[in-house]
Amino acid sequence: MFNVAVVGCGYWGPNLIRNFNSLPECRVKTICDLDRERLDHLARTYPGTTVTTDFAEVVADPGVDAVAIATPVRAHFPLAEQCLKAGKHTFIEKPMAASSEECRKLIDLAAARKRTLMVGHTFVYTAPVRRIKEIIASGDIGEVLYICSRRLNLGLFQNDINVAWDLAPHDVSIILYVMGHDPVSVNCQGKAHLKPGIEDVTNMSINFANGGIAMVQSSWIDPRKVRETTIVGSKKMILYDDNEPLEKIKIYDKRVEAPPHYDTFAEFQYSYHYGDILSPFVAQTEPLKVECQHFVSCVEGSARPDSSGLDGLEVVRILEAATASLNRGGGTVPLENLP
Repeated sequence: MFNVAVVGCGYWGPNLIRNFNSLPECRVKTICDLDRERLDHLARTYPGTTVTTDFAEVVADPGVDAVAIATPVRAHFPLAEQCLKAGKHTFIEKPMAASSEECRKLIDLAAARKRTLMVGHTFVYTAPVRRIKEIIASGDIGEVLYICSRRLNLGLFQNDINVAWDLAPHDVSIILYVMGHDPVSVNCQGKAHLKPGIEDVTNMSINFANGGIAMVQSSWIDPRKVRETTIVGSKKMILYDDNEPLEKIKIYDKRVEAPPHYDTFAEFQYSYHYGDILSPFVAQTEPLKVECQHFVSCVEGSARPDSSGLDGLEVVRILEAATASLNRGGGTVPLENLP
């Protein structure tokens, strides 16, 4: 039996507890949180599970094989560092840490201790995103020209990170997963309307080595909950709407073509192609359960993380560049210039 401890039981931790417990080869041995009332509730929900407010007990327990960390971002590095030093396989919710320097230290530590380090980029494990990656890899939509993601809602406000660090990791991880090219620079503009110094709306642009571009819009102050990603290819286009209950992916057989040759301006005419709209079948599975199962498989040695420490580092590097761009009024920040 594979024993997991879950640290942090606010908004997301209980989902990790439920999904790890649903795996036949796994059980949540220990739940750790500072809120005693929250722990008492979870102890009643999961009888036989140890609950504690002392993280040191988790690290010292030889019966705990792995630790899943779902705390505020500022606590990710110190908690994960202790877990890895104690020889625990470690799962960290997004973003991986508060800086790329912290990410690199965790990656090196996991390698030195020969332990699995995985980051909770949950959308990488969704059936629609995996199907989109397959469609792009097949060449069916041609070359990806640009991606536009919008993740908007009213709240939930954070006090220690801005909306880009809170919401954009989802979209950035999806974009990096399906693009297959290295990002080279970032621009970001935003505004703090309600709390000084913490932007509640941001617009980020990520430029890629192949000339592609991705735009990510994030907001805590929008009237509607929007979860949309548009992928424009040279042959076809994809719309991924995570709010759709059934048809989450739609493939549009649409494109614009310029004439290959012309001698005069009068001969220049764009050609617009309008074809069918296809919504491929996508099996409905809970991505977090897939992610938890994948983590266990990685620990057992039968798989390598699809959201590894290196993937977590790349997302954090982009977030750092976005922060630097915000501080410069939206100027371009090359990723290679970051520490």
